[in-house]
Amino acid sequence: MSQASLEPPLHPFSDARRLAAEAIGTALLLAVVIGSGIMGDRLAGGNVAIALLGNTLSTGAALVVLITVFGPLSGAHFNPAVTVVFGLRREIAWPLAAGYVAAQTFGGVIGVWTAHAMFGEPILQVSAKLRDGPALGLSEFVATFGLIAAILGSIRFRPDATPMIVGLYITSAYWFTASTSFANPVVTLARCLSDTFAGIAPSSAPLFIAAQFAGALCASLGCGWLLRERGNTDF
Repeated sequence: MSQASLEPPLHPFSDARRLAAEAIGTALLLAVVIGSGIMGDRLAGGNVAIALLGNTLSTGAALVVLITVFGPLSGAHFNPAVTVVFGLRREIAWPLAAGYVAAQTFGGVIGVWTAHAMFGEPILQVSAKLRDGPALGLSEFVATFGLIAAILGSIRFRPDATPMIVGLYITSAYWFTASTSFANPVVTLARCLSDTFAGIAPSSAPLFIAAQFAGALCASLGCGWLLRERGNTDF
């Protein structure tokens, strides 16, 4: 295999546009996650299930839209775990991957602050909502493993359906995981900055993030074997 074949293919959009797409898309995603959580909490009259349902449907629907719009630009990662997986697959160069993570982090913070502003909340907050324990760590491992498997499987067999598949998976994972499926290190960090329905205390974040990266790496390895055709030695 030649050295040239190890390089990611030339992308039709400039790196600056790709980074902007990741920042804007992640900002919109966090605005949806936090904003719909605030709205659901305010309208649910104390019924947490109804508040979570509103949060779930809004997030799942937004993911379909955001991935459809930004996918052709940047791949619509919006998630460092996804970016690392594509780096390991040699589909994005590592310097650009680092830029993606920085753009995602910046966008996530802006998205949280924007949601606070829209609902008249204090802009600067720190969550006090503890989400601790091995069950939640396992939940984040499973949620992220499933997310990466959904992405890689859909890209392999039904690339045009990827936005819908990811949106449906996250909608489901909100309810079948005890952690409500953060499945995203940047989303986890950004939600530490919101003491609202969707928040997570900073002390709870390290377990979530470690489990998310572990789940992503295991899914990458597993799908690399599972989806490989006979005679194909590529990762």
